[in-house]
Amino acid sequence: MPQGVRPLKPGPCARPGHDRTRQTACAELALGEGGLPAELQMSRSIQADVTAVGVIDAVPKLLEVICRSTGMGFAAVARVTEDRWVACAVRDEIDFGLEPGGELEVVTTICDEIRTSGSAVIIDDVPNDPLFRDHPTPAQYGFRSYISVPIHHDGEFFGTLCAIDPEPRVLKASTAPKTFELFAELIGQHLAARRRFETSQQALLTARETAELREQFIAVLGHDLRNPVASLDAGVRLLGKQAMEGRAKLLVGAMGESVQRMAGLIDNLLDLARGRLGGGFVVERQLEQNLEAALQQVVDELRLAHPSRAIDADIQLPMTVKADSRRIAQLLSNQIANALSHGSADAPVRIRGEIVDDVFELSVANAGKPIPEIARSRLFQPFSRAAVRPHQDGLGLGLWICAEIARAHGGDLSVASDADETRFTLRMPLEPAAAMAEMAE
Repeated sequence: MPQGVRPLKPGPCARPGHDRTRQTACAELALGEGGLPAELQMSRSIQADVTAVGVIDAVPKLLEVICRSTGMGFAAVARVTEDRWVACAVRDEIDFGLEPGGELEVVTTICDEIRTSGSAVIIDDVPNDPLFRDHPTPAQYGFRSYISVPIHHDGEFFGTLCAIDPEPRVLKASTAPKTFELFAELIGQHLAARRRFETSQQALLTARETAELREQFIAVLGHDLRNPVASLDAGVRLLGKQAMEGRAKLLVGAMGESVQRMAGLIDNLLDLARGRLGGGFVVERQLEQNLEAALQQVVDELRLAHPSRAIDADIQLPMTVKADSRRIAQLLSNQIANALSHGSADAPVRIRGEIVDDVFELSVANAGKPIPEIARSRLFQPFSRAAVRPHQDGLGLGLWICAEIARAHGGDLSVASDADETRFTLRMPLEPAAAMAEMAE
């Protein structure tokens, strides 16, 4: 048990029957070294351990049970290290004068010996105990009965569950040893669970901070790249107007395609940053009379860009759709580009747009190798391209952006893939306003 008492608030130590040695010890050790309260000398880690025990609701009840069942007047949970003994929780019915946070000189405690040996110490009556009748600790604190068992968690020694009393008690031949062992194990389990929880919380916080920093970097990077890419685009367009032949014309054309790819990557990065840092993907929905024409324009542009590929489109929208036509067109463009990149070159890409039971459906299908089932669960996550199709160019943001566009419209983007075809389908319920507008005409 303790020695060299340094409680936060010195309590009365004297009571009838207590000897002067114990009274003097309590008075002298009320303050720590240099006259500072022990709390001010406590390291952060020790303070955290005191707090960890203090928030375990069961501990006060456990200490009460210990005092009631053994008849002992003082019980405590102590944090014991190589150089510290600190009370984490206390039940004091004998005015011992030690409170939570109070500290003892560890080298003069029996708990220090328990820390080294790892074994419990039980004393029914100090004068009759051959091992401890001449030990200085009982004389310093005036106790005759003592019990202390080690507390471990995650395989590490934490401290002790201990009790003392100025009168002899029957402990060894009672249920006290088993009770103490059970309670010490319970406290250790609580401490281990708390440590695991705090570790997982810290890991989550670190992951969030890292993600936010990454996305801030992406936003700045995307914004700063826009101007030089715009300059390159203007230069390539200017060169394209010059009279050129042969290899020079091919090089300028390749440069133009590279600049457009760069511009697309930057737009995707900015969309990612806005979606993550801005609290979600934002669209500007309005009743679109010409959504069919906007989607058909996307198809025509991609037919021109890929003259050797067949693109079959059947888009029929007989009613207005409340949507952001620019974003829906972006979704379709990304989907067709994916189909052209990953689908069979000798089979057409098939696009279908229609209204089915008050739901706007837009699908893009292609033949080719199916997407592995294990990859589909990550298909709409950012930066997941490598998990789906290794060795492919790009950042893997296109499908994530498409899924975010669908979500921002109150719809969803799904995929079905087998040996016959891979089909991505946007399904977006029509808002009542659009239906009402049609009925009023």
